[in-house]
Amino acid sequence: MTAAAASSQASIQAIGVSKWYGKVTALQDVSLQLKPGVWGLLGPNGSGKTTFMRLCAGLSKPSLGQIRVCGDAPFANPEVLRRIGLCPEADALYDELTALEFVTAMAELSGYSRKDARDRAVKALTDFGLDKAMERKMGGYSRGMRQRAKLAQSVVHDPDVLLLDEPLTGTDPTSRHVILDQVRIRANAGAVVLFSTHVLVEVEALTEQVLLIARGQLVAQGKVHEIRDLLEEHPHHVRVDCDRPRDLAAAVLASPEGEGVLGISFPSSTEVELETRKPDETYSVIAKMIVEGGFTVRSLTSPDASLEALFHYLVERSGRMAGTGSDAASGSAKPYQAALSPGARDTKKKGARA
Repeated sequence: MTAAAASSQASIQAIGVSKWYGKVTALQDVSLQLKPGVWGLLGPNGSGKTTFMRLCAGLSKPSLGQIRVCGDAPFANPEVLRRIGLCPEADALYDELTALEFVTAMAELSGYSRKDARDRAVKALTDFGLDKAMERKMGGYSRGMRQRAKLAQSVVHDPDVLLLDEPLTGTDPTSRHVILDQVRIRANAGAVVLFSTHVLVEVEALTEQVLLIARGQLVAQGKVHEIRDLLEEHPHHVRVDCDRPRDLAAAVLASPEGEGVLGISFPSSTEVELETRKPDETYSVIAKMIVEGGFTVRSLTSPDASLEALFHYLVERSGRMAGTGSDAASGSAKPYQAALSPGARDTKKKGARA
């Protein structure tokens, strides 16, 4: 691929990026590469999510390292900035304007004629369910409607990279449904969507691809289940809701294949929960015992296989040995392959320094 072709691709790349404000370090040695699709950007308050968004949007420069959007640095670069759409977390709309006036003006600032800008604004506002309210002043909008107006202006120029900083904050179910549908549409059309949020359930429904930042460092990147499999110090939990939970537990323990089970508990009178470091083997022996014993099973789940559980595991770990994302220091990390930083791996097995 030529340099020109590479630069035309929708992408976000960070190479050893650090950002500090005086003595406060907001980001430290973050390296990653994102290709088209939806990426959930997760992290506790103050972890550096908004700082990273601002760097990607060209609103500030890294103190160290490089940020590339669509192959080039976004700061003070109009050719790159026109390919970026930003929906900031801050609510700072012009209340005296109608949504149509506001979004039309934003399209004009992107270089479109008055007529084209208005046509694009109407379409963007309609896509976000504001077709019947676009002529109203935004000062009378609900929080959900204001969020949708912000999102409409972020996509009115069809950006290749869409940066959404907490777009679901304060939204009602109807607004969330509309927003998530539009995010999927943009990603399916080939855009890179970086979606920062605390609403883990919504991210889990939207994408498996996540980035987790804690204490200013990239702790993990990749698909949820792949990252979870690398967290060897946290045993997996398997919960079975059935008619005879104690009998099932006894059968699993008595089986030679059940040696990977570390512990058993009974959350309720109909449930048994097994703790294991060999989840694949444990799932197999449970299935075998269910068939052989004729158990009636209502559900078989893993309480810690959710994004919320992964989030808490990684944030907890970051307090002890936060990673730096330096495994992707070249900026060529595969975006669809789970990548724990050296500090977030099993130090005994990997030989990494904590």
